[in-house]
Amino acid sequence: MAYRFIQENHKIFGMRWLLRRLNIFPNAYYNYIKSKKKDYYANKEKILIEIQNIYHENKGVNGYRSMRVFLERKNIKLSALTVHKYMNKELGLYAIVRRKKANYKKCKPHKVFENLIKQNFSADKKNQKWCTDFTYLFLSDGRKRYNCSILDLYDRSIVASITDKKIDSDLAIRTLKKAIESQPKIKDKLIIHSDQGSQYTSKDFIEFCKSVGITQSMNKAGYPYDNSPMERYYNTLKNECVNLHHYHTDKELYESIEDFAYTWYNHVRPHTYNNYKTPFEARYKIKILG
Repeated sequence: MAYRFIQENHKIFGMRWLLRRLNIFPNAYYNYIKSKKKDYYANKEKILIEIQNIYHENKGVNGYRSMRVFLERKNIKLSALTVHKYMNKELGLYAIVRRKKANYKKCKPHKVFENLIKQNFSADKKNQKWCTDFTYLFLSDGRKRYNCSILDLYDRSIVASITDKKIDSDLAIRTLKKAIESQPKIKDKLIIHSDQGSQYTSKDFIEFCKSVGITQSMNKAGYPYDNSPMERYYNTLKNECVNLHHYHTDKELYESIEDFAYTWYNHVRPHTYNNYKTPFEARYKIKILG
């Protein structure tokens, strides 16, 4: 019994012996330890409050990885593991769950172009490889609307986004025109990659691409992974914007989509492809201060 008592308390006795050897009063040492713990818990409480504020300001879209980036912008540097612990285990905060993607019917293609991308979703410079696609959106009364967006594979920025009532070649052409106009004059070869939808195989779209010197590239039929950056963008758009709101008018929907693309996605949201920099930071080699 005495031996067990000594075993359980040898660390305490050893510490007291050491303190006496250093001429330090044990009470002073233990008060110091308590003070340090008090400071630690006070600082931790501030961090937890900051995590909650960021989470709710961003409508619950942050997982622990992106939360770490937002905290770092406020000069709070923590490991991803610590942020995961604070968010999920201590605060019970999780990124909102994505809805399952609906099955969309594709029109029979008229003319198919070679897949020049071949799942090489990287680019050496801006305006070298663009991806484009359509997605379905809904107003609160069930009316369907369509968004066409163009993404630059160099930094994953959205260079153009238009939402409208019809999903046709005109919407595809207007979006491409908007993308071209948003950039400095494009001198080098530019590839635009899409699926085999009739909007992109139409005579009008093909002739417009030729007129501006843009080379077309297309997925293999039935292979959505051949355009996975666009798939991921639309998942993010719906998960972090569209599915969080009810849109009663076209104006509400259109403005929300544009604000998401050009403000939140391009300038605020950290992107894993860019090593958690925003597309804007990666595109122009700058750092956005929190």
